[in-house]
Amino acid sequence: MLVLRIIDVRKSYVLMDLKIEFTDKEITPWGGISLMHQMLKKLSVKDIFLRVPLPVQGSNRGYSPEQLLLHFWIGIWCGASCFEHLEVTRQDEVIKTIFDWDRMAGSKAFQRYFNKFDQATNQKVFDGLYNWFFNNLQFDNYTLDFDSTIMTRYGQQQGAKKGYNPKKPGRNSHHPILAFVSDCRMIANLWLRPGDSYTTNNFLSFLEDTLNKIGNKRAGLIRADSGFYGKDVFGYLENRQLNYIIAAKFYLPIKRKLARHRTWLRLDDGLEIAETIYQADDWEEPRRMIMVRQEIQKRPKAAGKQLRLFEDEDIYKNYRYSCFMTNLDLPAKAIYDLYRGRADCENRIKEIKYDFGADSFNLNNFWATEATLNFVMMAYNLMSLFRQAILGGKTQHFLKTIRYKTFAIGAYMVKSGNSRILKLSLAMQRREWFKGLWSSSNYLKLPYVINN
Repeated sequence: MLVLRIIDVRKSYVLMDLKIEFTDKEITPWGGISLMHQMLKKLSVKDIFLRVPLPVQGSNRGYSPEQLLLHFWIGIWCGASCFEHLEVTRQDEVIKTIFDWDRMAGSKAFQRYFNKFDQATNQKVFDGLYNWFFNNLQFDNYTLDFDSTIMTRYGQQQGAKKGYNPKKPGRNSHHPILAFVSDCRMIANLWLRPGDSYTTNNFLSFLEDTLNKIGNKRAGLIRADSGFYGKDVFGYLENRQLNYIIAAKFYLPIKRKLARHRTWLRLDDGLEIAETIYQADDWEEPRRMIMVRQEIQKRPKAAGKQLRLFEDEDIYKNYRYSCFMTNLDLPAKAIYDLYRGRADCENRIKEIKYDFGADSFNLNNFWATEATLNFVMMAYNLMSLFRQAILGGKTQHFLKTIRYKTFAIGAYMVKSGNSRILKLSLAMQRREWFKGLWSSSNYLKLPYVINN
């Protein structure tokens, strides 16, 4: 006789009783920040802080500028996205010991210090800091990208004005302009501007300042979007013998030029390219224009704009168009491919906002905010160097990934004679990996060679 018996084999788990006790052992969740300490030592960061004219503290009881700025960077790398979050590392005794500090500052100390910066100080300090940083990198004939971004403000900070703000229409904002070195994925400059500033406001002065900050390296290509399109910009770049690719604004004469063009070269399914010579009414000479059109049905995510207000609108509405002004004599496809690389700077802007808190580090004083943001940019550059020189990865992981994979390692400090040893809590299979990073941080050679 066959009997079917159903047995419940599910295990019954009982939560064990848990008690808590306290320890006086100095434990940090950020043991991996020791790698950054080693890299900063190799870069002689403290020396450059002594060479640039940083504002001095008014009291002997105040924190040194060098400590405040290093602590500011460490706070950002460990997750701080506003001044209040800098408290996250304030009570960390291990970090204090690693950097040889007697005590650590609260969030208000950083705000008081940044309020000491004015326009002249910003110019002198960041000329020195950017120049020092890029002198530690070996590259040349680089590509320089320019872009601007909107930083929404919720108070009455100096320079916070109503302007173009697609995400928060009607809100006050700042409208900083930034420069990026594409070859090494680093930021070359930032100027803060009022929220009602047009994209090209002070652009030529900013470009000149950026070239000075990078030093005696040669700019091989300037790229910018249509916000920087203009006769003055083209003239300046041509007089300086700088190569450029700048997206064209879709003024009516350019739309007509596109509409009348009949010969297109097919590059890919739904992607066609052409070139022509274009001269605006107020230009003294014509310039080369590369034209691209993409069929919307085949490439629904294609960038560009549609042509409207023409008799054959039914034809034009099937395409999105893009145009680029250039003084390069490369093939049209090469120009288009080169310009597409500029999209990476938009990813950099997202990263400095979401991972480095650039949107949230602001003060009432305009120049204090600009100084704070430039120190955030330097934190970004140092992290970018860390990614390439220490982690050695081919992909550029976001800071939040590095933070939890590399920095968030439990550790405590012990004494051994006159030495201090950092004990890291790492699984056995990860220890050789960390030893490799430690070796890379100790044997970093400067200037570091950037491999494109």
